[in-house]
Amino acid sequence: MELVDIKTWPRREIWEYFSSVSYPFYTVSYQQDVTGLYNFARRRGLSFYYVLVWAVTEAVNAVEAFRMTITPAGPAVLERRRPSFTVLREGEESFRILTLAAVSRVEDFCAAAAEKEARQTAFLDQKGETEDLIYLSCLPWIEVTGLTNERHFDPDDAIPRIAWGKYREENGRKRLGMCLEVNHRLVDGLHIGRFARELDRVSEALSAAR
Repeated sequence: MELVDIKTWPRREIWEYFSSVSYPFYTVSYQQDVTGLYNFARRRGLSFYYVLVWAVTEAVNAVEAFRMTITPAGPAVLERRRPSFTVLREGEESFRILTLAAVSRVEDFCAAAAEKEARQTAFLDQKGETEDLIYLSCLPWIEVTGLTNERHFDPDDAIPRIAWGKYREENGRKRLGMCLEVNHRLVDGLHIGRFARELDRVSEALSAAR
């Protein structure tokens, strides 16, 4: 973790302005093309959900603003964020939350996720709840166009919350609603645009993989 020098930080005024706001969080929803990710998962025999979790994690970590956190000493940049995501096993109605390392190979991530989902019995492993997470969730039963998240109110909460729903197929392309909830003290619309661009880049790279 590297602390930011507020005095020379280009977004100092934005930071100070939104630090004075009582509720600095906002949500953006947009349509994300996931055709490449879906085709890659099916071609490799992998879980599309796990592949999408991995891809979103890669996109988050590629944008510095999403890796920023808020410490008692001020804003800081994390080296990496880790995914913490919901899973619902077949035949059950109570979901669980899995937290994993952000590994570089999607195949390794999918294998680790499947293994942990199979053995985890607790709803949540509290030991893994740290500031370097990304909270991820999915509602695969409906097309999601907007979403908010539960939280303890804390203006220093810098953990991105990202969720999506059921994909829709149109003209051979698969698209789904991607919803991001972020802290405006650290993340602007520009950074959300960069996240979307990075997710497209990851999708295109996997789509081209053989």
